[in-house]
Amino acid sequence: MIVAVAGGKGGVGKTTVAYNVGAALDAVVVDADLGMADLPRGRGPDLHDVLAGRASATEAVRGGTVSVLPCGRSLAGARAADVSRLAEVLERVAAEAGDVVVDCPAGLRADVGIPLAVADICILVASPRRFALADAVRTRELARELDAGLAGVALNRLDGADDAPTDAFRQVLGAPVTTIPTDPRVGRSVEADQPIVTAAPESDAAAGVRSLADAVQSCKSW
Repeated sequence: MIVAVAGGKGGVGKTTVAYNVGAALDAVVVDADLGMADLPRGRGPDLHDVLAGRASATEAVRGGTVSVLPCGRSLAGARAADVSRLAEVLERVAAEAGDVVVDCPAGLRADVGIPLAVADICILVASPRRFALADAVRTRELARELDAGLAGVALNRLDGADDAPTDAFRQVLGAPVTTIPTDPRVGRSVEADQPIVTAAPESDAAAGVRSLADAVQSCKSW
């Protein structure tokens, strides 16, 4: 199954949600933001190389606590990448790995459409603020046009004093809504290669991540 993690705006923690949900699902996490990659690159070929025909998808996947197919960060690499091959690459990784979680570019840029078009389902990540609902609706409409089912919505970085508009998001988007509280261990998880579900399995943040993973698993019977 291919799961696209998308968000209407940048800076909402989409990458950390994708990484941590990938850990909970034992999936490969693919950084599909060809222009502004966030997952650590490390050594070896990356998604830019794969899309340019210089490497295979298999050899670009990095092992670790969470398996990752990172993306390069150079302008030359982005220019050489053939975006039209992205769907083929994601399907190939899914055929070999089982589950793939795709960290999509932020917003509604044209390259968001390819992961959403090939994805079986998607997760929307939004700020836990009522004003963020409009951006989530626009992303949901794009996903619907591309036949990507909505597994759930993550209201990310919820502060203890916040009153999250979960009911409003649930009613408008028609999907389960999960809140993930602010937790510095989530913020450190990607660079430290320590997903919250293993670093702090009893935390509220880990419970939120597992809830999203459970929502994805339940979609497999659709």
